[in-house]
Amino acid sequence: MASDPSSGGISYGYTHNGLEEENKFLRESINNLEKELEKYRKAPLIACEIKDLFDEKALIRLPNGNEFLVEIGAECKSLKPGDSVLAEQKNLTVVNKITNRSKFDVEKFVIIEKPNVSWGNIGGLKEQERELKEVIELPLTKPQLFKKIGITPPKGVLLYGPPGTGKTLLAKAVAKSTKSTFIEVVGSELVQKFIGEGAKLVKDIFQLAREKAPSIIFIDEIDAIAATRLDLGTSGEREVQRTFMQLLAEIDGFEALTNVKIIGCTNRNDIIDPAIMRPGRLDRLIYVPVPSPEGRKEIFKIHTNSMNIEPIEIDTLTHLMDGMSGAEIHSIVTEAGYNTIRANRTKVTQDDVLTAIQKVKLKDRAEKFDNVKMFG
Repeated sequence: MASDPSSGGISYGYTHNGLEEENKFLRESINNLEKELEKYRKAPLIACEIKDLFDEKALIRLPNGNEFLVEIGAECKSLKPGDSVLAEQKNLTVVNKITNRSKFDVEKFVIIEKPNVSWGNIGGLKEQERELKEVIELPLTKPQLFKKIGITPPKGVLLYGPPGTGKTLLAKAVAKSTKSTFIEVVGSELVQKFIGEGAKLVKDIFQLAREKAPSIIFIDEIDAIAATRLDLGTSGEREVQRTFMQLLAEIDGFEALTNVKIIGCTNRNDIIDPAIMRPGRLDRLIYVPVPSPEGRKEIFKIHTNSMNIEPIEIDTLTHLMDGMSGAEIHSIVTEAGYNTIRANRTKVTQDDVLTAIQKVKLKDRAEKFDNVKMFG
């Protein structure tokens, strides 16, 4: 405070300035609150996809599958078919473009890796290895060879056979030998609950494969979307068929000599739709069987190669594994290691392996019995 003769010697200038500052702060707070309140009053924008462009209008597709011809906002520039955009809910005017949305979505549904499985990690599948090298490896590593000869290699293959026989390992090995990006997707993941989502996911996966080429798209359980089509009227069946048709369109849409290949995998080739196996699609079928006696021996040696194991009668042991898959043989080796640990030893014996074989056999019988009870 300062002395002021006209007001009894006291000045209230400091208090007046303090009130001005407080009023200014309150006005700013009110403005901010009004802006925040305005945000809550605004209607949300809807995400959709550009299907086509006509002069200054756009044909958009909504998540529910409906399509509309709408206006494009002045701020929205450089649109093209396939772009993801935001539209006003009332009149569906396109107001903004969404960047990188598809990449974010698709990478939630696939596994992208550079596999470290080599051909030496696979036993008993020499014929299947040779076929994959011809169909997948050669076109990716020596495309000029096919051009000189004048033939077109298959765009992809269909691996089929019982579970656990090494179909995924074969696909990973050919990806490693060609230094390709391995994009793995499960067929059931492509079946989405909203109309059109599965088809868009398929489209995005193929676009991702082109961006990361050379690449191999591995579709496990392909029968989930590529089973023989039935005339059922449920929305779920129609969505599966829509996804399947998009898959066929994507396979048809790229050249056989491009650096993207497709490997489908199924345990049920008997229900696969013939449309996906016609010439120009996945027209090379490779059967991956349960290993032969020699194959079982190779697989057993691969899995026990790094184990501390006593001399064993390998022919006797592999004979007892008759009818077992590669995955079951791997399970036996792991179980034999646990038997050694339980006995407080550091060296695996033949008895450890024999006990493991019996345990895996009993487990298989129990599972088969449960399946009979379930479906019988």
